[in-house]
Amino acid sequence: MLLKDKVALITGGAGLNGLGFATARLMASHGARVVVLDLARADPAAAAAQIGPEHLGLVADVTDKASCDAAAAAVLKAFGRIDVLVNNAGITQPVKTLEITGADYDRILDVSLRGTLYMSQAVLPAMQAQGSGSIVCISSVSAQRGGGILGGPHYSAAKAGVLGLARAMAREFAPQGIRVNCITPGLIGTDIIKGKLTEEKKAEIAETIPLARLGRAEDIGGACVFLASELSAYCTGITLDVNGGMLIH
Repeated sequence: MLLKDKVALITGGAGLNGLGFATARLMASHGARVVVLDLARADPAAAAAQIGPEHLGLVADVTDKASCDAAAAAVLKAFGRIDVLVNNAGITQPVKTLEITGADYDRILDVSLRGTLYMSQAVLPAMQAQGSGSIVCISSVSAQRGGGILGGPHYSAAKAGVLGLARAMAREFAPQGIRVNCITPGLIGTDIIKGKLTEEKKAEIAETIPLARLGRAEDIGGACVFLASELSAYCTGITLDVNGGMLIH
């Protein structure tokens, strides 16, 4: 098992059809003790219970630093260590540049970018004390290609910011045995696109992808397991494209 005895935190992990939950479930299957972090309305405790009784669900708001710090403290109290963080929490909004309000901008960037910083800050002291750790940040192909199928320019900006933040953290913390990497998913068939694309539109998009299908949540989960495990021991500061060939560069 690739993650035996590791403790892994996944933000935004309670949505049963989402990237975070798929990642949590796959990490658990590889031996990790998983902590699902999400807002109260998402019921992270129920999501963790679906994976197994040895796992933990905690309410945490990644836009609130005190909430992130409290979650990390609770994990250390329960399990004594933190080995993996997956910064998965994010939201999107399908608007054009001239339609973006200040409130829209703040809301989108707060979750994806500020949340990535705050949660990383919360776990890094424990990883420093251990002399090891892996942080995986979920960005998006939208950050690379200048917009996506659904997200507006502020979403692209937030996800591009995640790439820059992760690379800077990778450089800073590598000497302490802490690796920081990014994944850029393409269009994945999760709840974030539910009701926004018709089956016909999905089929049209799939025809433009070399692997001829939309991504599945498990595709991202597998990449997260790789980056969390010793299989990627010499990888830090990388951007791993998981998009079926949608963007080849």
